[in-house]
Amino acid sequence: MKSKTAFCAAVLLIASAVTLSGCGNNARPGQTAQNARVNVQNTVRGVDGTDNGKAAHLAQLARGVRGVNDANCVVFGRFAIVGIDVDPKMDRSRVGTIKYAVAEAFRKDPYGANAMVTADIDLAQRIREISADVQRGRPVAGFAEELADIVGRIMPNVGNPNTPVGQK
Repeated sequence: MKSKTAFCAAVLLIASAVTLSGCGNNARPGQTAQNARVNVQNTVRGVDGTDNGKAAHLAQLARGVRGVNDANCVVFGRFAIVGIDVDPKMDRSRVGTIKYAVAEAFRKDPYGANAMVTADIDLAQRIREISADVQRGRPVAGFAEELADIVGRIMPNVGNPNTPVGQK
C-alpha cells in the first residue's frame, strides 16, 4: 500500500511539474519581449542643447511662420522671450493672429513650451540687442533686470491661478 501511495504521489508531482512548467513564457527565435523598456529622448535634431542653440532654434521656428520678417530670441533657464518683426503697416488683429501662430508652433516644440512672444517694436529691438550681446559671449545673468522688465511688459498680471480671489 505504501508503494502504491508513493507511486501515485510521484506521478502527481511529475504531472504538476510538467503542467506548471508549460505555463512559462518561452522565447521563440525572432520574438522580442513586449515589456522591454524603451528610452525616449525629448530632443530636437540640430539643437546643441545650449541656451544659444535653443534660442537660434526658436528664432528659426518663428521665422518660419508666414508674416514674420525676422525673429530674435533670448533663453534663460526654462524660459524664452521671442521678439518677432512684422510689417509695421499690418493691422493689430493680423499681428495678433501671427503671434498666436508663432505660439502654436512653439507649443509643439519641446524648447518652446515656456516661450513668450512679443511683436512690440521696442521690445523686439531690446530682445535683438540682448540676443546679439549673448551671442558675443556676455552672460544672460547680466541682463536679468532688463529681461524682468520685458517679461513684466509682456505679461503684466501673472498670478497664481490656485489662489482664491481676495487672498494674497
